[in-house]
Amino acid sequence: MTLMGVLQSGFNELLEYLSAHVLTCLVPAFFIAGGIAAVVSTGAVLKYFGPRAPKHMSYGVASVSGAILAVCSCTVLPLFAGIHKKGAGLGPAVTFLFSGPAVNILAIVLTARKMGWELGVARAIGAVVFSIVIGLLMALIFKKEEDKKQAEKGDDGGMFEGEDGKPVGHLLAFFGAMVAILIFGTASIPLWSKIAIVMALLSFLATVLIAWYDRDEVQDWLVETWKFVKLIFPILLVGVFVAGVLKAVIPEQWISASVGGNSFSSNIVASVIGALMYFSTLTEVPIVKALLDMGMGQGPALALLLAGPSLSLPNMLVVRNVMGTKRTIVYVLIVVVMATFTGMIFGNIVT
Repeated sequence: MTLMGVLQSGFNELLEYLSAHVLTCLVPAFFIAGGIAAVVSTGAVLKYFGPRAPKHMSYGVASVSGAILAVCSCTVLPLFAGIHKKGAGLGPAVTFLFSGPAVNILAIVLTARKMGWELGVARAIGAVVFSIVIGLLMALIFKKEEDKKQAEKGDDGGMFEGEDGKPVGHLLAFFGAMVAILIFGTASIPLWSKIAIVMALLSFLATVLIAWYDRDEVQDWLVETWKFVKLIFPILLVGVFVAGVLKAVIPEQWISASVGGNSFSSNIVASVIGALMYFSTLTEVPIVKALLDMGMGQGPALALLLAGPSLSLPNMLVVRNVMGTKRTIVYVLIVVVMATFTGMIFGNIVT
């Protein structure tokens, strides 16, 4: 194919994406992410990682931290290093390390929107379950070393104390309205019904903001939303363009032979590729969608989506400096093995 044909393929993919997904999907998702950053207290989350916190609490909070932080595999590293150094314990810290990039509301919504609700739900559930299981396995494997380190450090759980943040009811009303707007905005219902429902939800959201949120909080929400737009949207557009280019330059026969079907080899290849590649936030979605269009199996697609966002070569190098070579190798192997077999199970279910 000529250079012009390759570029045309990239632009066509970009135009299709902008027309189909930006208004009804991305815009509400950006406002949700901005709201999480503005009104959900990071201190209220981090305090649950302390040694005095109940295990179900520390692992539970760590496993959904990605929904609050919305970071990539490299951005999460300073946060991981900080809580690990302060004594969070290896298990909850590793759960946080995996969850930070994996449990990303924007990415999960886009996955469901672009690749079907089955893959979106499987990614959401898989990411949360993965983070907890990986953390528990790491804590079990290195239990003796962790117990010794904790005994030497003593109990410094107070270092994780933080503010409580907004009342739960206020948060549920705020985020519930925006999630409902996202759901009905993307639903396959008549246009006028959709407009009426969305307008009613917007009115409810305005009432919630007036009643329970002051001007500074609303301003912070809008500022954080705009930060996400500036940080993510340009990179996402590049990812969509690259996905279109890949469709033009990579032979479909190569995709079918390498990651087609649902064999062990296709799933482990997808898991290893995902573990080694670096994906900026959300760019994995259009790239995997392009690979699916070219013959990639559903199982390998899920394997790549589970291994990819939380691992990359730069990520591994930094993690090694934080928790050592042996623990990093074990962590990477657990992620790759779990992603491989989860992909195979999912592939058998949907085919």
